[in-house]
Amino acid sequence: QVQLVESGGGLVQPGGSLGLSCEASGISPRIYRMGWYRQAPGKQRELVAAITIGGRKNYADSVKGRFTISRDNAKNTGYLQMNSLKAEDTAVYYCNAVFGSREYWGQGTQVTVSS
Repeated sequence: QVQLVESGGGLVQPGGSLGLSCEASGISPRIYRMGWYRQAPGKQRELVAAITIGGRKNYADSVKGRFTISRDNAKNTGYLQMNSLKAEDTAVYYCNAVFGSREYWGQGTQVTVSS
């Protein structure tokens, strides 16, 4: 059974930083693309960043230069480092793993950027 467990969300002031982790189990890190999505109230879920098996990364324009995605295959864990956070980054952040036609989601972690 594949499980993705996020951690690291919370409340941070504008301009601050926060790091998210996504620990995967039940799936080899060598076969899936990992991504981070977010969903703000009243909005659709959107891709924030993704990293391929080979380490290629892509980012939403809104987070380029501020967020960094990475993965540690030895720990089967993905990360999202978020810097220079803005109020509009407030959302529930979800970890995502894609393997062929199969897709898995974590339970989500709340990130709130507010003074």
